[in-house]
Amino acid sequence: MYRPLVFCFMWLLPTFLIANDPIGYLEITAKSGDGIYALMRQYQLDDYSCNFKKFYELNRLQTNAPLQQGKKYKLPIYVYSFNGKTIRSSIGLDNWNIAVGIQKYNEQMLGDGLRTRSFKSDRLLWVPFHVFNCANPDLEIDPPQPIDSEQFNKVSNPGYRKFPIFGEQYANTPLLSNKLQGRIFYIVSGHGGVDPGAVGKRGGWNLCEDEYAYDVALRLCRKLIEHGATAYMITRDPDDGIRDERVLKCDEDEVVWGGAPIPPGTKPRLRQRAGIINELYNKNKSLGFSKQQTIVIHVDSRSQRERIDLFFYYQNGRLDSKNLANRLQATMKANYDRHRGKGYYKGNVKTRDLHMLREVEPTSVYIELANIKNTTDQQRIVLQSNREALARWLFQGLSQD
Repeated sequence: MYRPLVFCFMWLLPTFLIANDPIGYLEITAKSGDGIYALMRQYQLDDYSCNFKKFYELNRLQTNAPLQQGKKYKLPIYVYSFNGKTIRSSIGLDNWNIAVGIQKYNEQMLGDGLRTRSFKSDRLLWVPFHVFNCANPDLEIDPPQPIDSEQFNKVSNPGYRKFPIFGEQYANTPLLSNKLQGRIFYIVSGHGGVDPGAVGKRGGWNLCEDEYAYDVALRLCRKLIEHGATAYMITRDPDDGIRDERVLKCDEDEVVWGGAPIPPGTKPRLRQRAGIINELYNKNKSLGFSKQQTIVIHVDSRSQRERIDLFFYYQNGRLDSKNLANRLQATMKANYDRHRGKGYYKGNVKTRDLHMLREVEPTSVYIELANIKNTTDQQRIVLQSNREALARWLFQGLSQD
């Protein structure tokens, strides 16, 4: 899709000066079926998370609130008076490249039918909020690079990449190495949407399985990306990145890769996730990527008295899956021996006829992190340091292959 030139020159932001104030923000009336994400894509604002934040602020909305048909909303697009001469003199802008980008943006909006008249005719100039306020666009997780790429064994970008899926505190993600380049992971945290999974109680608070599984999954995903892997977060939450709190607020706004809502029923939900993984798997396989793995993360629910350690399920009849599960279990045991006082670890490896093992094509392992109802086990997931350790140890096991 065509992107206006304005998006290409954000690195110049510190060098230009804005002297004039806008006369306001562009205002639109929501139509039937309008949603915030679709609206932001329509106006080419969706590449910058700051635009979403500004939209909620301007309209005094909660994150991901629905839009009401017929109601007026302000978009994060400044409206300036055009003086009939130049964009730079109208705004007080001293950067020619930025001005060209703004012109192309307005022409694109006219071509898309979002403007009814040219800015030269109605003397109203539209300038996206991010042009003056956001230094860099957000990124999706890097797509796989061809295995025969000349850069395969090189770190092409040792600096920081921004992945908003990890949340504001952890979005900037370094590329530490390319040792996992060419490997693809599908990370699935259990439940989500209207289904929180198992719910434990601690100090009067609800501990929802889907929130804690998601936090560990995000941390694991980030570590894989730090070392050059392509890691798809199949379950996704638009506003819950990696969180360090003990009590992770339960919500129902999770979606899946591609932005589709999560169906309420168990079977439709599992079919949806397996279908997404298999589609991505076959696409990436056709590109020559043979090392693809699915990691499914849950938190178990048992009798409150029963304490368990991490255990792993593998795909029936799949030696590759069994070997992966054994390697992860061995890595976990080694770390428990090193860090837990008595080195006591009972986590085991079994096969089980689960949909997310039976129906997905890549090598897959299903992990249960703890018993969410057991007081001692809860310590493993409510402490940020423990969730980080779980992700780090799982990463160690995955990176040994």
